[in-house]
Amino acid sequence: MALRVVAVGGRAFVNSLRLAGAGGVVAETAEEAARSINRLVQDPEVGLIIVSDEYGEDFSRRLNEIRSRITMPIIYQMPAPGSRLGRVDYRAMLRQVLGI
Repeated sequence: MALRVVAVGGRAFVNSLRLAGAGGVVAETAEEAARSINRLVQDPEVGLIIVSDEYGEDFSRRLNEIRSRITMPIIYQMPAPGSRLGRVDYRAMLRQVLGI
């Protein structure tokens, strides 16, 4: 069984990943994105959820909480089109996911 890739984010983010063959869910707010992600993690045919980083730091923390509870699908956050480049502290992210 082939697993699906699904993008969750704003219209430009989702459409750009649809061009690469991913499915997509347009979510205009963080709440819409959270509902979509909670639904997608229950779908056994979804192997990767690519989420836009446009929803802010609080939303990123919520994603880390979800990641800490599940092994599949993988949830990966990517910069939205036009967002500024920033440093990612992977150690801090890992500590948050592990709860240490």
